[in-house]
Amino acid sequence: MIEAPITDLRPLLAVLVSFVAAFFIVASYRSPNVREGWTIVAAVAKFAIVASMLPAVLDGAVFEWSLGAFLPGGIEFVLRADALGMLFAFLASGLWIVTSFYSIGYMRGNDEVNQTRYFAAFAVSLSATMGIAFAGNLVTIFVFYELLSIATYPLVAHDETDEARAAGRKYLAYTMFGGGVLVLAGTALVYLIAGNVSFTAGGIEELANADPGLAMLAFFLLAIGFGVKAGIMPLHQWLPEAMVAPTPVSGLLHAVAVVKSGAFGVSRVVLDVFGPELVFDLSLPFGFSAGLVLSTIGAITLTAASIIALRKDHLKQRLAYSTVSQLSYIILGLGLFGWYGLVGALLHIPAHAFMKLTLFFCAGNLHVSTHTDYISEMAGIGKRMPLTMGAFTVASLGMAGIPLLAGFVSKYYMLIGGIRMGAQLTPVAYYLVGALLLSGVLNIAYFWPVIYTAFFEAEDAHDAKPLVDFRMGGESRSTLPATDGGRPEDADGDDGDSDDTAATDIDIDEVVESAEGDSAVDAEDADSVSDDVEVPDDSDIPDAEMDDLPTDEDGVVRPNFDTSDRDFSEPADRVDTGDYAVDSRPSDADVPFGVGRGDANSADEADDQTDHGDHDTGHDDHADHDHGHAGGPPAGGWTHIDGLDVLLGRESTWFTLAPILTAMSLAVLLGVIPYEMGFLELIELIVDTRLPEEVMRP
Repeated sequence: MIEAPITDLRPLLAVLVSFVAAFFIVASYRSPNVREGWTIVAAVAKFAIVASMLPAVLDGAVFEWSLGAFLPGGIEFVLRADALGMLFAFLASGLWIVTSFYSIGYMRGNDEVNQTRYFAAFAVSLSATMGIAFAGNLVTIFVFYELLSIATYPLVAHDETDEARAAGRKYLAYTMFGGGVLVLAGTALVYLIAGNVSFTAGGIEELANADPGLAMLAFFLLAIGFGVKAGIMPLHQWLPEAMVAPTPVSGLLHAVAVVKSGAFGVSRVVLDVFGPELVFDLSLPFGFSAGLVLSTIGAITLTAASIIALRKDHLKQRLAYSTVSQLSYIILGLGLFGWYGLVGALLHIPAHAFMKLTLFFCAGNLHVSTHTDYISEMAGIGKRMPLTMGAFTVASLGMAGIPLLAGFVSKYYMLIGGIRMGAQLTPVAYYLVGALLLSGVLNIAYFWPVIYTAFFEAEDAHDAKPLVDFRMGGESRSTLPATDGGRPEDADGDDGDSDDTAATDIDIDEVVESAEGDSAVDAEDADSVSDDVEVPDDSDIPDAEMDDLPTDEDGVVRPNFDTSDRDFSEPADRVDTGDYAVDSRPSDADVPFGVGRGDANSADEADDQTDHGDHDTGHDDHADHDHGHAGGPPAGGWTHIDGLDVLLGRESTWFTLAPILTAMSLAVLLGVIPYEMGFLELIELIVDTRLPEEVMRP
């Protein structure tokens, strides 16, 4: 039983602490250590404030702080820490600590510009996220929903390139001017027909007695408005394009704040505005209810996004469409009327956060350490980045729903919920179960090629067929350059073996002149040839068929294949004209996809491809970093790191490795001990207080 709200400042403090820290971060711009120290202090303080409320909330308490009425009709600006808000706030504040440490390693390792602006915008974004989590009514959540869009715009457009600015504009157009307008319209309509916009466990009672048509319109305005940030199709286009942002921002967008705020907003609408029972009772033609329509949108999105992910060679793009798919699990589960479906939907919020944050952290670490962003360039990279790719493998298995990992638990609850709903209420739910199972198979299909390429292929024997980017079925040959890096020492002409190369150097001009002289005999010269020149008799000409053929000891003619001293297993000598990308970056290769993609025929165009399409950084020169190459295996292949070197973190800095392993461990723990972590206990409390008695916990 939920007790009366307790007036407390802690919900407000949780919102303000990182907002205040943003000013200290900006003031400390001359001292990076102090600036990042403020980030860590604010993150720890925010988590401590939120965690201090958790025990009481688990016992049924609600903490509330109100600024008072600020709109006609008695609408208050109110922050309320209830069980559902605590689920999102506890998750986001805890993962901000992990992401803050990772950001330090990533931003310094990538030598990013505007780092002060980055950390300040990050802090303000977390303030807006806490406001969304603790909002007590639709008006308050709308205010913070829009603030989050504004605060994260500098993060999306961080690189300040034309592409980054275009992605930022699209992000604002979709989430602020698109989704925000829909949320505002839905809020106004709810107030019009119910006279109340406060979140109420189980739904606002007045809506149950309102006109069904208006109620359904208000429901879909709110659900789609929040669903824009959750990436529901066809309103998802902003999300893949936002991958131009630095990888920690991608983690923020896809695992912690933005997309989760959209999924959380839909949860509020289903559970605390309309209520699960009314959402199921709002009938549509052909036996569909509002909840089943919502689940159907989720099922279509998760299937279509998974298929699109199969065709993405860029790792972050594949993860972006994976996010679109995985968030639709939450949308689908929220439309399942029953205890199991709702528990599974809410449990997938932290499960997806832990797994997807791990995956994006791994992608960022690969970029910083090896500048490798495309899956077709990753053959054998597992021996260079064993911890990173090992964590990537664990998180991928969790995303596919393998037991003992977080993804399995949440999907198991949703599967049971769909089956029970199909058996007891409507057979349509069985189709949703089929979509869940199909998506699990597709998850394996688009994550397995990454793992297979990294661990089970060698750089010089790479088979690109597991990929289906561009051409269905992939390539039947390697898309990687030779592991000698295209023999850059030959291109430079000073590999240290000057004596050997000097003997084989050929003057190209002399060869051309000689060829021209031999083949183009002037007609005049031909007529002036003296008749007294002795023309050899045919008998003097050796028989080309018999006389000069090599024979063995027994006189048997044996062909001699050793007609040249050249070793044909090595690349031929190449004239360095300076006109080709390979002259500048020997790791580039002209292949249909992967390294050197596109029709870059000039050095200028090739230089634009230094990052191979990944705009995690658009300003720094990586030429001398680590391997000194632009992506894919360096000259000589990947360096093998194992044993003590792995434990010492030689593959990267512990500022990035530790957050990766932490997020991966949380995904494992949530799959093994969900109750002990507090999430499942909190979720069961949420669902128990929002379902009618006849559909309570089985």
